[in-house]
Amino acid sequence: MEARKAALKRNKMVAGALLVAASILFVIARSQHGSGAWAWVAAFAEAAMVGALADWFAVVALFRHPLGVPIPHTAIIANKKETIAENLAKFIQDKFLATEVLVAKLRAWNPAAHLCGYLVERHNADSLARGLSRVISESLDFVEDERVQKVLKEALDSRIEKFDLAGSAAVLIDSLRKESRHQVVLDEFMHRFAAWISTPESQEKLAAAIDTWAGAEYPMLSMFIPAGFSKGAGEKIVKRLNEFVQAVDADPTHELRREFDKAVDEFTVKLKYDPLFRSKVEALKLETAGNAPLGEYVKNVLADLKNWLVEDLDRPHSTVLRKLSDAAVALGKTLSANRDLGESINEHLETIVRNYAENLRGGIAKHISGTVKDWKDEDFINEIELSIGTDLQFIRMNGTLVGGAIGLLLHAVALTLG
Repeated sequence: MEARKAALKRNKMVAGALLVAASILFVIARSQHGSGAWAWVAAFAEAAMVGALADWFAVVALFRHPLGVPIPHTAIIANKKETIAENLAKFIQDKFLATEVLVAKLRAWNPAAHLCGYLVERHNADSLARGLSRVISESLDFVEDERVQKVLKEALDSRIEKFDLAGSAAVLIDSLRKESRHQVVLDEFMHRFAAWISTPESQEKLAAAIDTWAGAEYPMLSMFIPAGFSKGAGEKIVKRLNEFVQAVDADPTHELRREFDKAVDEFTVKLKYDPLFRSKVEALKLETAGNAPLGEYVKNVLADLKNWLVEDLDRPHSTVLRKLSDAAVALGKTLSANRDLGESINEHLETIVRNYAENLRGGIAKHISGTVKDWKDEDFINEIELSIGTDLQFIRMNGTLVGGAIGLLLHAVALTLG
């Protein structure tokens, strides 16, 4: 800013000095009554003054009224500020932010390739990791603010109250039942249960549980049950359960599967149409949402997470930073090795541009126009004058010299014709 002001001031002084010099030269030449060579000097000086004054008027009239006199069609920039703002915004909107222009620029730039080249460099990945970690930390700070928590809680409570848990659960179960995907869930459960219960450790735990249960529920039977009964019973239970699980897994029409289908059907119907059952689900939802200890627990978890993150980021060899950096490098290498992934990223970015460019460029144009219109006239004029005024002073300088040259030419023509 200061450098531009100094350059503008310097060029104004040079242009003004040329005008003064031409005026002095004109006075001297006229004092010699235009005899001999002084006639040529007078012709040069007179035309130079005219050129200098005309260009001074033109340059000043762009920004202000010359000598403060409100001559029509002067102070053009100030009077046309709103028009300039609108035209500037429209020019940028149509020429720089047009959808097809942005898409063409995006294709030429190839974002996926640039992202790949950026991420494979470890120092770039480290910088990205530090930036992401700061965003995470600051986000946790934001969430911890009591005012934010109050707003979030009110919004969450409102959403929970309006959320139809029973109906949504019914829709989810219906989607699982398509193509018998709920049977896949049953299969996975049975496999995991069988794997767990087949281990000696699980058998021992089950036997001990049976022994404890029998002793607690039927203490009088302990005197009649022989030692080792619980362990033997547990082993038999495990064996029977394994046989049962294998039978269910091998038989698609097993009775358990039919019963499971029937139970799922009945449960879905209740979720959709049973008012009493739906009210119980609703009550459970509201009780869970309004559970103060649960809310406090979530709050404490967030606080612990933030403290851990801050402490980790302060360490010289932060685990979070290393993991984020490794992930960034891995993504870069994947992009490098997988051309289809890069093309997919570019295509999705192009789709985003096409979907949002129209609204975005309209918003940017409106912002530019509004910002320019809100400027004070004097600030607006000063900014433009600092941007182009220095070059405009050369017009004044050239006008002085070119005017003088034309004066010499006209004098020569006059002598020839005379």
